[in-house]
Amino acid sequence: MGIKNYNPDIRLALRVTPNAGRNEITGYKDRVLQVRVAAAPEKGKANKLLIDLLATTLGIRKSAITIIKGESSRNKVVLIKGISSEKLSKILKQG
Repeated sequence: MGIKNYNPDIRLALRVTPNAGRNEITGYKDRVLQVRVAAAPEKGKANKLLIDLLATTLGIRKSAITIIKGESSRNKVVLIKGISSEKLSKILKQG
């Protein structure tokens, strides 16, 4: 009997630019995903918008994404559940 629907947790390094003109994922730079969000970095608004953007882009629930490092920093690490690394790479390359 094999393992079905096994999706390991993925840790993804991000560099977030708040107060941007629009919400967008701009690609990788030095192995770090660059993300721009329109919200200000106050009271968690930019983090909430970041999670909304990632969930929508990846087609997963917001609850599957957790900021595990850098909540008050532009440099963050997020934990993503429910998506394979192959699918994640494919979606992010399509942009």
